[in-house]
Amino acid sequence: MEKQALEFARKAHGDQHRKYSEEAYIEHPIRVAELVRSVAHTPEMICAAYLHDVVEDTPVSLQDIERKFGRKIMALVEELTDEYEKKNYPHLNRRQRKQKEVERQAGISPEAKTIKLADVVDNTRDILKNDPGFARKYIREMESLVEVLQGGDFKLLMRACYEVQRGIIQLKNH
Repeated sequence: MEKQALEFARKAHGDQHRKYSEEAYIEHPIRVAELVRSVAHTPEMICAAYLHDVVEDTPVSLQDIERKFGRKIMALVEELTDEYEKKNYPHLNRRQRKQKEVERQAGISPEAKTIKLADVVDNTRDILKNDPGFARKYIREMESLVEVLQGGDFKLLMRACYEVQRGIIQLKNH
């Protein structure tokens, strides 16, 4: 099932690249899955880690995920998919949308919080390295998000806190 999820995500992301580098997009979900694999996890969590961005960033729907991988994996992907996107809430500015997303994610399952923490670890490192300008806004958003992700894996929580704090210090020194 994990290999199927990886291949599904690879196909869904196609030739997408990370915003700030020429890296193939699929490398991000692979790193997120490996971080999740490094702590207590289930096969469903690994599958959801591979699939965590497909609904936001590709034409794939939650129904597609449910048909292919079942309700449990679909539910995790749904928890990890941003609800407060600009297209759905054009009347809210970025700060308001991100705050609502933090409030929503405070109530997601411990399994989804673990995957989200892995996502924060990988994205924080990537954005700090490749886009220091955007990182200033992003790091503050992640500082708020990490606070509500308690209940996810403690080791990944500590890693996410470390990456965010390291980012704050790095940005202060530049």
